[in-house]
Amino acid sequence: MTFAWKAAGLTYNRYLAVASRVVRRSLKEEKRLAAERRGVSEIRFAKWSNGKQGELKNLEQANAAAAVESAAHGGQ
Repeated sequence: MTFAWKAAGLTYNRYLAVASRVVRRSLKEEKRLAAERRGVSEIRFAKWSNGKQGELKNLEQANAAAAVESAAHGGQ
């Protein structure tokens, strides 16, 4: 027996993300806003050098900056 999400070509994580979004959108306005805020996550990272932690950076912003820099240098 194949699960419907697998038959549709979705990964389990993607299926959960879609189902969560549907449930959040079905809530009343006040509860929906609170649930959407809980669903947002920020991933941060820091480079370590000589046993010391560097500055914490937002992963999404760092990826966007790296993509811009890569495009400026011809993708090399």
